[in-house]
Amino acid sequence: MADERWIIAGLGNPGPEYAGTRHNAGQLVLAELAGRMGARFKAHRTRNDVAEGRLAGQPVTLARPHAYMNLSGGPVAALAAFYKLSPERIVVLHDELDIPFGAVRLKLGGGDNGHNGLRSVTASLGTHDYYRVRFGIGRPPGRMEAATYVLRDFTAAERKELPFATDRCADATETLISKGLTEAQNLYHTDPASG
Repeated sequence: MADERWIIAGLGNPGPEYAGTRHNAGQLVLAELAGRMGARFKAHRTRNDVAEGRLAGQPVTLARPHAYMNLSGGPVAALAAFYKLSPERIVVLHDELDIPFGAVRLKLGGGDNGHNGLRSVTASLGTHDYYRVRFGIGRPPGRMEAATYVLRDFTAAERKELPFATDRCADATETLISKGLTEAQNLYHTDPASG
C-alpha cells in the first residue's frame, strides 16, 4: 500500500534576516501547522527541516527547505522521493502578490506566475501538478519593485492581522488535505470581511 502521507512544504529564505519578510509567509503558516501538531522540526538528510505528525486525521510531514527560495525545489523533490510520493501528495505554501493581503487561494497545478520558489519546485518535480496554498501579500506600493517588496517585513498594520491570516491559511490547508480541493476553495475563497 502506498504511503498516504502528505508533504506540506513552506517556501521561504533561510536565516533570521528573512524570517519576518513577506516572501516567508509560507513558512509562517508552516510554523502554525507544526504548533497545531505539537511537532518540532528536525534536520533531515533531504536538506529540509521536517516535522511529522497528524493534521485533520492525515499523516503529514511538514518541510522547510534549507535552500534559498529559488533553489527550494531540490529539497522538496528529494523528500517526495524519500517517501516515494507522487506530486499530488505535495502541498506548497507560498506568498502571492496577485492576491490581497490576508486572502487565501488554493489550486492544483498551474504556472509559477513569476514566483522563483514555484519555478524551482516545478522544475525539480518535473510537473506543475502539485497543490498550492497561496497566502496573499498584495501588490507593492507605488513604483516599488516586486523583488524588493517581497523581501521587506510586513507593515505594522499587516503584522496586527498576520496571526488571523496565518491561522486562516493553516485552516484552509487542513481542509484541503482532509476534505479535498473543492471543499477548501468553497470555504476559503471568500475573503475575510474587512473591518
